[in-house]
Amino acid sequence: LCLVVQASVGGWIDPDTDLKRVENITSFVDGRKHRLVFSDEFNVENRRFHDGSDPRWTALNKDDYTNFALHYYNHDLVKTSNGFLNISTIVEDVTFTVNNANSKKKKSSKMTKNYQSAMLQGWNKFCFTGGIVEISARLPGHAHTGGLWPAMWMMGNLARATYIGSSNNIWPWSADKCVRGKAQRQQYFSACNSATHFGLNKYQGRGAPEIDILEAMPGFENLHKNNPNTYTHLPYYSASLQVSPGVEGYVPTSGELPSYAQWYSPHYLEYGPNTSLNIFFYGMHLEGVTPERSYSANALSANRNIEKTHFETQHVYRLEWVKGEEGYLQWHLDGELVYRIEAKALNITGAIIPEEPMYLLLNTAISSTWGFPAPCPEGCACDCFDCREEKCACAVPHGMCENLPASMLIDYVRVYQAVGDDNQTVGCSIPSHPTKTFIEAHPDLYKNEWDEVPLKAVQRGGGSCVYHHECSGHSSSSRTETSDHNINDNSGSKHVRAHTESDFVEDSPNRSAYNSNDKVDRGSCVRGRCQCSSNDYTGPYCLAANAFNDIVYDEDPDFIVSFMMIPHSLIYISAVGLALLVVLGVW
Repeated sequence: LCLVVQASVGGWIDPDTDLKRVENITSFVDGRKHRLVFSDEFNVENRRFHDGSDPRWTALNKDDYTNFALHYYNHDLVKTSNGFLNISTIVEDVTFTVNNANSKKKKSSKMTKNYQSAMLQGWNKFCFTGGIVEISARLPGHAHTGGLWPAMWMMGNLARATYIGSSNNIWPWSADKCVRGKAQRQQYFSACNSATHFGLNKYQGRGAPEIDILEAMPGFENLHKNNPNTYTHLPYYSASLQVSPGVEGYVPTSGELPSYAQWYSPHYLEYGPNTSLNIFFYGMHLEGVTPERSYSANALSANRNIEKTHFETQHVYRLEWVKGEEGYLQWHLDGELVYRIEAKALNITGAIIPEEPMYLLLNTAISSTWGFPAPCPEGCACDCFDCREEKCACAVPHGMCENLPASMLIDYVRVYQAVGDDNQTVGCSIPSHPTKTFIEAHPDLYKNEWDEVPLKAVQRGGGSCVYHHECSGHSSSSRTETSDHNINDNSGSKHVRAHTESDFVEDSPNRSAYNSNDKVDRGSCVRGRCQCSSNDYTGPYCLAANAFNDIVYDEDPDFIVSFMMIPHSLIYISAVGLALLVVLGVW
């Protein structure tokens, strides 16, 4: 059974998107026409992204224990203001509970971190396979002060970023060829598997590859001075594909050029102006679920020099992604080539250009391995990283405390797919690459132990309110956004919200059409609770535009429901009508 309905606006397209101006774009590579399938303009004032608040994104509220992280992700440090998504990073102690999995005496203990930041994930909400991503962003902090790690990236939906249990032997695999022996044990979803458990396809290799649209390192240093192998200077950003399987038995030494007889052929890699091979990160060795399942992940990465302007005004970061044997990944900055990887480059390992449904992530991290003094200065213990403490000063970047709070301001996120190309799809669980049943069967891999489910259903209305504008997204001078107050969560942590750059307004030719006099009727405050008055908006405060997949794949592959390009207001009518037909026995 297949129900197809066509109309004017796709299910993931923000109503604030100016379709006359940005609905269609062309590929920089082959000139093919691409049509908008997802957008978020972040124009509605004071959107929040707590779990269960938004259909597009989820803000994490948990510790990050990956990559030697020094921060805690606080879901109150990301919101919309003045037409931007504002991801804030602050220096503020946070104490939380950690589980001591390897301790027989004490099952849990308290930990304190000195920094807080935010991460937005589209995991298991909006995913896509192939297409063009454009993100307009202003990077956080000062260009010449190190310590921040802003990132815009993508990951396969079978793994959830920062939830290590979901990524073991899954991240960043992208291989669909059966290789018996060690490789079969290393890849959790091997193409050698004949079983079809959890709705997965037999003899199909699966994983969660990572594509980094941007990972920026601010600072002030000409790296060529100390290393003739690179022309990179600080600040720069990396554009990368992280992928397994890695090259067997060889990883280039950090800081040195690779032996191309043993590494990825430069014939299938292209670098744009002010861009060069990233010689500082070639990948890593990863511990498997068991020792014999340990494996390597490689990074095919380029560094693009950037300047103060990228931390002061909006710039457009773009990725073009085409899968298949003739596929490629190609990065651009403001329309200029940054880096290109062709599928043939991966032949050395048997990896493939990602074919998984992938989701978007936006965050700023802080790590002792990113922009901090390295190696550890002589005479410095490098065992504390609090920029407020004099005893830690030798281990942190100069001026770090003065650089905080800092905000990454994102004007818009838009995703396009080639018109008429059936290989480019939208959905986190699609017939060629299902994920739904596996995730539902293994919820503990994708959630905190205090959560009942990995993702809460989006609540429609019910948020506590005093004024109508709290449920409408309209600005109001009577509302104070920067008052400090305590926040507690189920993890046992206690946060203090600090002041952020919520009043920043910026002009740029790339800006989306932000309307500070927005009068859209989204909801109102009724007896202390928000009540949504428009079917186009949802969330506790009625501030999030509804979103849904234009094609809904049922567990039965013969049952595909398509709401292609149908207005939000008609979805409710269509669903009720279909249900009535079923009840009457007409269908």
